[in-house]
Amino acid sequence: MSLRYQRLLLILITLILILIAVMLILFNAKENISYFYTPSEINSSNITINKKIRIGGFVKKNSFNKISSSEFNFKITDNEKSISVIYSGILPDLFREEQGTVIEGYFDDKKIFNATTVFAKHDENYMPSSVKSKLEDSGYWNKKY
Repeated sequence: MSLRYQRLLLILITLILILIAVMLILFNAKENISYFYTPSEINSSNITINKKIRIGGFVKKNSFNKISSSEFNFKITDNEKSISVIYSGILPDLFREEQGTVIEGYFDDKKIFNATTVFAKHDENYMPSSVKSKLEDSGYWNKKY
């Protein structure tokens, strides 16, 4: 075999291995990435019942109800639409009304979201720019920054 042919073969094998590695990374990333929906996006999309998803927004003022020592009922809003949420478990310390949150769970029907995990937002850096701009336009978000 000529040296030129060996180099070409080495380059082709290397490119094939890189392509396979990139495809594996993208496939695994697609399976593990978890985005969240706002209440407005949920109302306009076709979310399947009993599929695990995340919703994000603010806890609506005067909507938080403690049903028992570890069961809670509240609403998540993006100031356009709101979703009723039921959660059984321990809430994070930073969880409160008018505070941002991301909630993981599923819909039993299109009206009530059963939360399995609640994440409390503690910094505006976790706010997606599209949600932040909607909140700024509605006057809900403080434009100090």
